[in-house]
Amino acid sequence: MFLRGPFANFIQTMTGQEKLKKIREELRQTFLERLDLIDGALAALLSSHHLLIIGPPGTAKSMLADELCRRIEGGKYFQWLLTRFTTPEEIFGAVSLKALEQDDYRRVTSDKLPEAQIAFLDEIFKANSSILNSILTLLNERLFHNGKTVARVPLLTLFGASNELPEEEELTALYDRFLLRFVVGYIAEDFRFLRMLESQKQPERTTLSMAELEDLQNQVRAVLIPSHVYRGIADIRRELNKKNIVASDRRYRQSLTLLQAHAFLEGEKEVAEKDLFFLEHVLWRDPAEHEQVRTTIRDLILGYEEEISELLYESREIRDSATRPWATSDEKARALIEFHTKLRNILAKVDQIVDKAKRLGRPVERVNTVRSEIEQLQRQMLEQF
Repeated sequence: MFLRGPFANFIQTMTGQEKLKKIREELRQTFLERLDLIDGALAALLSSHHLLIIGPPGTAKSMLADELCRRIEGGKYFQWLLTRFTTPEEIFGAVSLKALEQDDYRRVTSDKLPEAQIAFLDEIFKANSSILNSILTLLNERLFHNGKTVARVPLLTLFGASNELPEEEELTALYDRFLLRFVVGYIAEDFRFLRMLESQKQPERTTLSMAELEDLQNQVRAVLIPSHVYRGIADIRRELNKKNIVASDRRYRQSLTLLQAHAFLEGEKEVAEKDLFFLEHVLWRDPAEHEQVRTTIRDLILGYEEEISELLYESREIRDSATRPWATSDEKARALIEFHTKLRNILAKVDQIVDKAKRLGRPVERVNTVRSEIEQLQRQMLEQF
């Protein structure tokens, strides 16, 4: 697609990061109720990880992956629909007759998966074991065994899609190589469904060059990971292990670059605790575990923030009660003493939360802000004595 006119001129003046932001916005306008999946796909590209989309037919799995892949210009892109009848020649290339004359069973890989930088394989778990084993090596080691040689492949990211989870034991290793996993369904909200029906094809498609993508990947690797984020990941792992939701050390390690990519998407220079929410798409194996993972992460990250918000709300209620009219000065004095005592107890609870947050290496700015507000309420009450 060749762009002309003012839009083309505008695109040419944009930085890679600005283009990335615009691609994100365009995809969100096209694919409704897919915000996390879109961010996951972009983060996968930025961090060179693989992503799997699971869902019934007609949920735009193929359309989204294909649309995103085609927004990278200058790179080699390979896509294929796998079936149990798919042959290795279709994926890896035909056997070279010239090489056979030299007793070398080598494939001609031009325009096939071993030469792709970005790939999309639909119904990825339908292929036979020989194809799947080769794909596994490509995903994991970025290597392709071709005849007498082992070639390093340029694959950055592979998007896989499937209508169902793999059931065969031999597919477990391949399934595990997808760091990001998303389960999608049909559009739930009526107003978004109507938007989908009424939507028109976008007249513009913002694209990134391979050079721009590589530059963005370098910027992602420069995103800082503070120590409290590492501790937050360790806390998540500990709590999930208690619930028998166990992810490999490799998966936790790989998630670091994913978190850097997610922070970068949000325009941040370092990973924040809020980015840890994205691990809900990384740490489950069975979709039934997804909600437990989400809840565990939420409780760990927001637990003390919710508690501190409740204490602040309670303090404001006490302030409102203390400032209402009283029948006599003695009643007012007794009430103010009672309310002052309650606020002092609340501040003690706040201090406990601060100590706990510090032990866990969590940021305490929000807690300290709330503490200052409660102290101000206490001073205002004391002034009324």
